[in-house]
Amino acid sequence: MRVLVTGAAGHIGRFVIDDLLAQGHRIVATDLVPVDDPRVDTVHTGDLQDPDLVAEAMDGAEAVVHLGAIPHPNMPDASALFATNCLTAHRVLDQAGRHGIRRVVAASSLSAVGLAWSPVPRSPRYVPLDEEHPIVVQDPYGLSKVVLEEVARATHRRYGTDIVCVRFPFTGTGERLERQLDAIRSDPAAHRMDLWGWLDTRDAAEAVRRSLEAELTGCHVVNVAAPDTSSPIPTAVLMERYHPGVPAFAELAGHSSLFDTGLCTELLGFVPRHGWRAPEDSGV
Repeated sequence: MRVLVTGAAGHIGRFVIDDLLAQGHRIVATDLVPVDDPRVDTVHTGDLQDPDLVAEAMDGAEAVVHLGAIPHPNMPDASALFATNCLTAHRVLDQAGRHGIRRVVAASSLSAVGLAWSPVPRSPRYVPLDEEHPIVVQDPYGLSKVVLEEVARATHRRYGTDIVCVRFPFTGTGERLERQLDAIRSDPAAHRMDLWGWLDTRDAAEAVRRSLEAELTGCHVVNVAAPDTSSPIPTAVLMERYHPGVPAFAELAGHSSLFDTGLCTELLGFVPRHGWRAPEDSGV
């Protein structure tokens, strides 16, 4: 397929391009900064808030991967962050529908639930946390991802576009992942709100590709996370220490993840392949 990738110069975007090209797909790339990759067919440099740029980038595309967004709430103007993410989501998904594109994959976030960036400490209602967990969001970034998912549903209703919104946790590999793991070893409490979720960026890229290629219809929101936590502390101990009293609807064995990814396996046929633990400590 000829795939339009927005946010192509970002951390996940670079891995998505590598993965798609390795599987024979062709790439049209957009980003605020130039994408210097001779393997890419076409590059559009500019802001996704520009309707002409988005419409031009859509020409000839058969599928869209929407990664272009402000990826965190650490900005002085929270309203501007929210407005930017929501407007760009609508620009991209609506234009995809208008251009008759049949498959869109959009990067949502597990922050859409509302725990990770909450301004006050919160605990989940239950674990493992699935896609049906109530939304308790307060921060502008998480709220923008809730809007993204609603835009996706509206786009499917209006145009019949088949869409997968992948809810990612922290993603990293190499030095980026090592920095995260070191921070969690030093202060696991600081990551209690994101439930120590993580995903290797190579797995994130594969999940995006599988979302493009899967035989499915409709609009789907899917948790995509590694099967273990990013902490060396056993999961049951983490919950007892930092989220006491939260019901667990599955056995929290070993270092098992606190996110339910059953729908990811069922819908996309995907299970993450990359881990960070030593073999003797890899059981989940």
